[in-house]
Amino acid sequence: MKIHKEGYRLLLISLLILVLLNVGVFVFAPTLVTLQRIVLFVSITFFLLILQFFRSPRRTITTNERFVLAPADGKVVVIEQTQETEYLNEERIQISVFMSPVNVHSNINPVSGVVEYFKYHAGKYLVAWHPKSSLENERTTTVVRMTNDVRILFRQIAGALAKRIVWYVEEGMEVEQGAEFGFIKFGSRVDVFLPLNAEVKVKIGDRTKGGITVLAELPA
Repeated sequence: MKIHKEGYRLLLISLLILVLLNVGVFVFAPTLVTLQRIVLFVSITFFLLILQFFRSPRRTITTNERFVLAPADGKVVVIEQTQETEYLNEERIQISVFMSPVNVHSNINPVSGVVEYFKYHAGKYLVAWHPKSSLENERTTTVVRMTNDVRILFRQIAGALAKRIVWYVEEGMEVEQGAEFGFIKFGSRVDVFLPLNAEVKVKIGDRTKGGITVLAELPA
């Protein structure tokens, strides 16, 4: 287990603040032992919560050009046929994975190919499971064209707590299935838009692991 690079700065700042807080309590309230213990316990708990949020487990990814892998750890909250209106402008199967604050928040490329389209959208911070969050929240949209010309669109969506989306891709970049393409801080969601002939392999309520769980299988 390692710590994700996106957490280094926040963890360092949090550690410094918590150390100063505890030193201050010990210096200015030397006789209030109960208070000292409470502050120390809360500080350790708070720091461990942040630490676990930025964990980055090592995983062995098995690539398969017919599989669309889960882009994140979380829970499947949407499986439906819908009209994708930003770029593809066609009917697609949408699968949405919701990430709670306790999930690993690295985002993984569901397929390999070339980034045909990428765009960042500033927006609102509705709760990630809100029906309009996919269109109104802060988000990024990425379209990867596979070697067989199938295009897969996936979208990072910020939630009510997540107010910073990080991405590592740009148009024209070649990406590999299972590699990291971004990170969302503190609770969020990722939507994947599949061709209508894709065979969905998950159901509502299923738990996913990024780069491990197969969301769908594409036809030969």
